[in-house]
Amino acid sequence: MAKNKPIRVNKSTINALAPPKSGRTYHYDIKTPGFAVCVTPSGTKTFYMVKKVDGLAVRFRLGKCNEISVEQARKMVMEKLAEIARGDNPQKKRQVARKGTLISDVLDHWMVYAKLHKKSWDGDQFIVDKHLGKLANKRLNDLTRHDVITLHTSIFKNSGPYMANRTLALLRAAINKAKSELNWKGDNPCIGVKAFKEETRDRFLQPEELPRFFEALEEEESVLRDFFLLCLLTGARRGNVAGMQWSELRQTVWRIPDTKGGNPVLVPLVPEAVAVLAKRREEVDEDCPWVFPSKRSKTGHLADPKTAWKRICERAKLEDLRIHDLRRTLGSWLAMGGASLPIIGKALGHGMNSKATAVYARLMLDPVREQLENATSAILANMNGYANENDSGEPLSELLNPKKSPSDI
Repeated sequence: MAKNKPIRVNKSTINALAPPKSGRTYHYDIKTPGFAVCVTPSGTKTFYMVKKVDGLAVRFRLGKCNEISVEQARKMVMEKLAEIARGDNPQKKRQVARKGTLISDVLDHWMVYAKLHKKSWDGDQFIVDKHLGKLANKRLNDLTRHDVITLHTSIFKNSGPYMANRTLALLRAAINKAKSELNWKGDNPCIGVKAFKEETRDRFLQPEELPRFFEALEEEESVLRDFFLLCLLTGARRGNVAGMQWSELRQTVWRIPDTKGGNPVLVPLVPEAVAVLAKRREEVDEDCPWVFPSKRSKTGHLADPKTAWKRICERAKLEDLRIHDLRRTLGSWLAMGGASLPIIGKALGHGMNSKATAVYARLMLDPVREQLENATSAILANMNGYANENDSGEPLSELLNPKKSPSDI
C-alpha cells in the first residue's frame, strides 16, 4: 500500500490525483487524521478511513468520491474515530453486520465492559472460559432457546445450580448488551429459560466445632492465624481483611473504603479484634501499609490462603466449611444472641436500601458494637483455655485477652 505526501482533501485536489500505474495509492488528509483518498490504476477514487485499532491497521471504506461529498466523508471519519475512542472497532461491526454476530464477539464485548465496571470481572472470565467457550464459534442468529437450555442443564449436572444460573445470567446480559451496542437484531434466546432453584447456604461454626477450630487455628503461623481471627471477629469479607491497611484503622473503628457494594463501610472493632491488631502492629514493619503483608503476592498483601484453610479444616475435622463461613458464623451468633436484622446487616456491612438512612450510620455503631461484643465473647468462650504456643510464642488465649488499648494499633 503506497503512501504519498499528505494533501488538503477537497474536490479540486481529488480531481487532480493521477491514477497509479499499478497497485493502489492512498493520499492522506492534512486536516483530519486517518482520512484518505484511495486511487486505483483504473482511476477509481474512494474515501477511506485508515486507523490502527488494537495494534492492527483498520481500513474502513466510506464510499466513492463521486457518490458522497468530502464533507460527508469527513463527518463519517470523525464518527468512526469517536467509536474507536469508546473502545469499539468499526471494522468488526461491519463484519458482524455482513456475516452475522459470533458469540465470541458478544463475549469479548461483554468482558471489555466487565473489566471496566465490575469488581468481580474475573468470575465472569472464568465462566466465559470454562462454560461458554463451546458456543464461541456459533453465530448468535443460530443460537436457540433449546441450545441455551441444553447448556444450562449440562452445567447444572456437572457444576451445580449456582454455576448454571450464573452462566445463564451472564449469557443473557451479554446478548442484551450486543443488542444495544453491537446493533444485533433478534430475540434473546435466554429469555424465558427458568433458573434452577438454589439452596441458601447456612453453614456456620457450631458450638461443638468451635473448640476444635480454635485449637487447629492456634497451630498456624501468626499472620495466617490473625487473618482468620479477624475474618471471624469483624465478619468482613476475606478480600477486605486481606487488603486491610493501617491507615483505615481509627482506634475502635475500621473504615473499609472499597467494598462489594461500592460504598465505604464502618466496622466496629471489638476488644478482641483490637488485641489482634495491636499484636500485628508489633510484628509488621513501621513503613509497611498492610496489616497482612506478603512477599509472595503481587499486591504486597495476603491473597487467598486456601492451602492454610484446608489445613486448618483437616486438623479440626471440619467438613464443608469455607472461609466465607466465618463471616456467616458471626452473623449467626449475632442472631442467636437476639440482635435485630438491621443490627446484623449493619455489623456485616450490608448495603442500605435508602440513601437517607446512611446519614445515621455513625449513630448506629454503638448498638452494633454492643451486639458484636456479646457475640464474639460467646464465640471465644469455647476456647476452653487452650495455651498451646504458636510461632510468636504467645498462647492464643493470651493474645485474645482484651488488655490492649485501641491506641496500641
